[in-house]
Amino acid sequence: MKVVLVNGSPNQTGCTHRALQEVAKTLELEGVETELFWVGKSVQGCTACLQCRKKGQCIFKDRLADFIPLAEEADGFIFGSPVYYAGPAGNLQAFMERLFYSAGEAMRYKPAASLVSCRRGGATASFDRLNKFYTIANMPIVSSQYWNMVHGMQPADVDQDLEGLQTMRTLGRNMAWLLNCIAAGRAQGVLQPQPETAVATNFIR
Repeated sequence: MKVVLVNGSPNQTGCTHRALQEVAKTLELEGVETELFWVGKSVQGCTACLQCRKKGQCIFKDRLADFIPLAEEADGFIFGSPVYYAGPAGNLQAFMERLFYSAGEAMRYKPAASLVSCRRGGATASFDRLNKFYTIANMPIVSSQYWNMVHGMQPADVDQDLEGLQTMRTLGRNMAWLLNCIAAGRAQGVLQPQPETAVATNFIR
């Protein structure tokens, strides 16, 4: 089993990275392989060109193109972001919008979780925004003992957030537990749900 942990911070080795490291360390101790993936500093936003519907992939060749093969093989995901103006980093939002629209099949029915890092406030609003992606993609959300957040301006500050780090470790154990439950169910013949044909209702015509 493998979980891909996505660092959506423009700072590759900042507070978000520190939180993801804590989750990854716990997952590895639980026997789950991990890979950290950095989104990078510059990500093209979706232009609603709909070319992905024709070509089967997004036309922009940036870090998203590197990520999709990992997503196809992964069993679970954790997306991490710093908090900017009570929301996730813009580059991560752009990345996830294009990912879920152009390659949603690679994500479907796989457990996911979000985590955020902030100096002081806006964490729960950012956390909620990221979780919206999973709830529209048939993905089980993995919880922890508290909302998945750490506080600090520098990674050394996060080291002092003992409750935040414990929350990250609990998240790692819960992710490993759910992945093991899914694997055990699959071994007993329990298959993922079969979706109905999608229905779209437009209220303005």
